[in-house]
Amino acid sequence: MIAGTLLIWMIKYGLRPNLLFPDPISFFLGIAPNFLGSFLLPFGACWFFGGREWYLSRFFRIRNQGELKQFCLLGFLLLLINEYLQLIPVFGRTFDYFDILFSIAGLGLGYRVFGRKLQQTYTLSA
Repeated sequence: MIAGTLLIWMIKYGLRPNLLFPDPISFFLGIAPNFLGSFLLPFGACWFFGGREWYLSRFFRIRNQGELKQFCLLGFLLLLINEYLQLIPVFGRTFDYFDILFSIAGLGLGYRVFGRKLQQTYTLSA
């Protein structure tokens, strides 16, 4: 989680604004923060909300496949809202369909990988 966050920050605030890259690399650096951030959402929710009794942690706790699916759908909805809010000029950000597409891909991959880890954890503990 921490390494992924640092990688996103390095791309977003270090590489993209300060260096010029050719088109294919520039494209991948443009979608990488969305892809990586979406991939890390289930892991971050488990790390941050797991074992806590806060009001919010009741909604974001991931203990089984059903809760994982609900969390990923809610996460996708929030990612979609965030991307469409970028259409409002006040925020000064750019809207991009590729960000949505790669957020879906990252969240889908995170769902699969985290789901396997979740299944292994409950299989071993049972």
